[in-house]
Amino acid sequence: MKPFFVLIKCRLGKAYEVAGEIADAEIASEIYSTAGDYDLLAKFYVEDDADIGHFVNEKVHCIDNIQDTKTIITFKAF
Repeated sequence: MKPFFVLIKCRLGKAYEVAGEIADAEIASEIYSTAGDYDLLAKFYVEDDADIGHFVNEKVHCIDNIQDTKTIITFKAF
């Protein structure tokens, strides 16, 4: 399994709703509220041969009230 993170910017006042939908879908291993340019940080895992772009497009971008995302791909844990 390979991990990656997605920073999520939500429509105003919708961060808790978006976080709830991600949690209900059981697609993220962790979801955090953040301060700054993005509202949420979610950690996901996909199979080693899975396409992260397709996962984000099909599982994350379809959630209502997400305005923008930034995907952070990880390479190695220390």
